[in-house]
Parts: sequence; C-alpha cells; structure tokens
Amino acid sequence: MNPTFDDTDLFLLAIMPAARDLEIARMLGWYRIPLRSAPKVIETDYIAFYQTGAFGDGHRWLVESAAKVKGHELTTRGRLFSDEPDHPRKNEEYYKLSLGPLFSLPRQIHAGSWKRVTFLYTTGARIRIAETLRDLATHDSERDLLWHALRDRASNSALYRVKPQIDMEIDPEILALLAGLEQVN
Repeated sequence: MNPTFDDTDLFLLAIMPAARDLEIARMLGWYRIPLRSAPKVIETDYIAFYQTGAFGDGHRWLVESAAKVKGHELTTRGRLFSDEPDHPRKNEEYYKLSLGPLFSLPRQIHAGSWKRVTFLYTTGARIRIAETLRDLATHDSERDLLWHALRDRASNSALYRVKPQIDMEIDPEILALLAGLEQVN
C-alpha cells in the first residue's frame, strides 16, 4: 500500500542503521531516535529511512521506504529492548516514534557522494522527484515553506513550551540543612 502524500508534507529523513531496525519498523510499527542526537523537531508527517552500508548489496546507501508518523513518546532504551537488560545505554532516553505501515517510495533515492547522513528535513515534493540525497535539499521558496513548517511544529510542541514557574515555600530547616551540606563539601 502506497499512501498518497502531498508535496507540502514534511518528511524527516533518518538513518536506518541495520536490517533489524527496519524489521522493527515494519513489524512492530516504531522507530527509535536517541534524545541526545535527535533533531530539533520530531513532529513530521512522514519519516523516510536512509539505509546504511550494513544493508548489503542492492540495498545499502539508499532510501527505499517511508512511513507515516502517528505520534511519539519519550522512553528509555531499556523499555524499548527489554531483552537487553545489561545494555550499557539501557537508561538513556529515546524518542519512540509510532509509525503507520511502511511503504516503498516512488523510486529509490541513492546516496551519491553523501554517505554520512543522520537527519535531514525535506518535503513530499522533493521525496517524489529525488534521485540522490542531494536532491532532497530544498531551495529558495521551497526552503522557506520547509522552515515555516518546522517553526510551526516546534512552537506547537509540548517539548518547546516554557513550563510555568512554580512558587513554593521551602521549610527553613531544610534550607539550614542544605546550607550545612554546602559548608561541609
């Protein structure tokens, strides 16, 4: 099933490091992004996957598939992969993007000279016509459209809203205790 996406739909191109990750996206309907290296805006319409050299002949350094982004949550790697209880990054935070079914793009997009890609924003129009990753870059008025969309998404995101300041009174005994701790240290 190939959904119809609009030229103005916002796409996030993201790295797909291994075939296992692609199977997770396909079978379980999610994709993970480490919080420490995440792009500023997660709220996109679609996500397209750049397959690394780990994919082997015929599938490495390509963008072949994408999925509609249904939502996201913040969780830990340990919660995502309960079968890896001793993983050194089990407590690190990750975005878990909920995905619709994966679909094939109208054509494969080849890396060309760009082999190291992590994240890139683009539009449905660019995805539709791109032959190489370089073709995904937006220009002129199209770039303005992209940046306005990103700015709007960021301003509507709960992650970018300023939380209200909470005024609270602290017990003087606790303040004295804290002051004493500071002097000892």
